[in-house]
Amino acid sequence: MLNQRTVVIFGASGDLSSRLLLPGLGSLLAGPRATSVRIIGTGRSPLAPDEWTGRMRAAFGQGLSPAAAETLATTQYVAGDPTDPAHLRALLELAGPAPVLYFSLPPAVTTAIVETLQGIDLPEGTELAFEKPFGTDAASAAELNKLVGTLVPEENVHRVDHFLGRTAVLNLIGLRFANRLFEPVWNAEHIESIEIVYDETLGLEGRAQYYDNAGALVDMIQSHLLLVLALLAMDAPATMDAVEVRSEMARALRSTHLYGPVVQASRRARYAGYAEEAGVDAARETETLAEVTVQVDTNRWAGVPITLRSGKALGVARKEIVVKFKPLRHLPSGLHGGRDGETLRIGLNPGELSLSVPALGVDGPYTMGQVFLDATLPTSPVLPYGEVLNGILRGDPLLSVRGDVAERCWEIVEPVLDAWRSGEAPLEEYEPGSNGPTHW
Repeated sequence: MLNQRTVVIFGASGDLSSRLLLPGLGSLLAGPRATSVRIIGTGRSPLAPDEWTGRMRAAFGQGLSPAAAETLATTQYVAGDPTDPAHLRALLELAGPAPVLYFSLPPAVTTAIVETLQGIDLPEGTELAFEKPFGTDAASAAELNKLVGTLVPEENVHRVDHFLGRTAVLNLIGLRFANRLFEPVWNAEHIESIEIVYDETLGLEGRAQYYDNAGALVDMIQSHLLLVLALLAMDAPATMDAVEVRSEMARALRSTHLYGPVVQASRRARYAGYAEEAGVDAARETETLAEVTVQVDTNRWAGVPITLRSGKALGVARKEIVVKFKPLRHLPSGLHGGRDGETLRIGLNPGELSLSVPALGVDGPYTMGQVFLDATLPTSPVLPYGEVLNGILRGDPLLSVRGDVAERCWEIVEPVLDAWRSGEAPLEEYEPGSNGPTHW
């Protein structure tokens, strides 16, 4: 194992920590890549030592591994005001050398803590990890990047997006660059359109405090789905080094723009009854279903519409990438039926692969139809947050979002956000359990 790292979790008593972050850590500690890690939780809410330890134990699950048992035996929780310099100094002294400061907090609180840290000497090797959203728009993300840059170098900054830790998303790299089947045709010459969809059957589920201020566009498209797009659209990196991979992702996103005028390239809706749910401010007109079509203005992708869509309370949990290939321009005389091109479906949760290809004999010996080649992609026992934490603990930013990319993702969606706020695009309504507005 590596030398023990100490992770200080700000907002440790919150929902995200217990629901995602700590279970992810537990899955990492249970496997062969386990490392020695000490957790210091901190938050405004007081927690007794046994209550904090109980939360961690519950998050780690049954059958503690030796590494997880060691983490439980050494953990501490320290209540306090995270913007108080004295509290921060006490936490850093407790953490020791080269700590990881993990901000599981809203952007405004995170920014306030970072501003306070300007007056505190951080230990050499300190790593900073930030939960999404990073800032609330492009300007605030740029300002936060400047502040963070005065504390530690960029390679010590981890802007967390757990989608980059999903096995199905990581598999895109192998699918793109490690085979002859797809990479030669992965361009506008052969591909007609791409969809990246993350539709959920769940509704608000008590998350109004966050979700009603974000909406589907910011919650899913601005962060997660644009990063999936970057992996789909980027050119091959020279190596799997963090600098190379993140540079190619950044180049793809710098070339990404709306596919036409904003009112034609975007749609929004919310499910009936959302405005009456506890904690929702109906005047905000928060969307629960968002759709944006973009294009990547490069020689590889020019003219290909790429649609990003995500919504809640829908009838089908559809979480996939759909790559539609162009049909052949000509069929030999005597062949009948459609000339539909191939369609590749890549499941995001779970990881599945389905390729439909034209074939003969479906409805007769000379009639074209589609047959399906299906496969289940390999999975990992390490949860997405565990994969991201593994990179943070080992000082590898490969699965972390680079600063310029965090800003660029805001820049791509800001024309849509501005148009929606000004009422240029109508807020439509759909029934929970449906597939969205009937005419979409």
